Amino acid sequence: MSGIYRDIAPLRGGGVAARVPITVIEPEGHARGAIVVLHESREFAEALLELMRSLSIEGWIVVAPNLFHRNGSTDAVFGDELFADFDACYDWLIGRGVFGDCIGVLGFDSAGTAACLVATNRPIGAAVSVAAPGIITPLDDRADALVTAAPRLQAPWLGLYGTDDPATPADQLETLREAAARAAVATLLVSYPGLHHRPDHPGFDPADADDADVLLDAQSRIFDWFDSHLR
Repeated sequence: MSGIYRDIAPLRGGGVAARVPITVIEPEGHARGAIVVLHESREFAEALLELMRSLSIEGWIVVAPNLFHRNGSTDAVFGDELFADFDACYDWLIGRGVFGDCIGVLGFDSAGTAACLVATNRPIGAAVSVAAPGIITPLDDRADALVTAAPRLQAPWLGLYGTDDPATPADQLETLREAAARAAVATLLVSYPGLHHRPDHPGFDPADADDADVLLDAQSRIFDWFDSHLR
């Protein structure tokens, strides 16, 4: 069915209660593939929903799992729990006729870090991380630092960053760019001046043409990356 709705995705090897709540937006007509959207909040900001709707309009099934479904957890999800939740979404999509190499993953902030780690461990089609921290120092004892993980990427990876983000200093971005370049797949790290590269919560000044241009470029790169690699 087209439109937005909620469903559940069973965890592999789990019982009746082992299910991941998911929010789904389906396109009109035939889907060309799917994108799993990881996000670090229980709620969807309107800007994030609008981005998800835009991806759906382009023909993608968009699936966003609730990463905090385990006993009311509010901690970032990494390690086995992250991969289990992603696998549940992956299996749900495969069950709807989506080919594995036409499934991508998109994440923001710590969930952007998670998206990159998924792309080092799962045979997906493409990955995009926005403002993903944990570049030099791991965010969690279940997560590798991105400079360690990036050379192991198995799927084409795009990283979008703001040069003025204190969580991702410019010198660390250059180190990550070099690490990602050692991967056996296509990688691209783009850094923007300021912090207005976030299509999930833009908040830019409409009177500032530079802010609007950065946001448009960042969103276009996300769409183009999936267009190019999910085939």
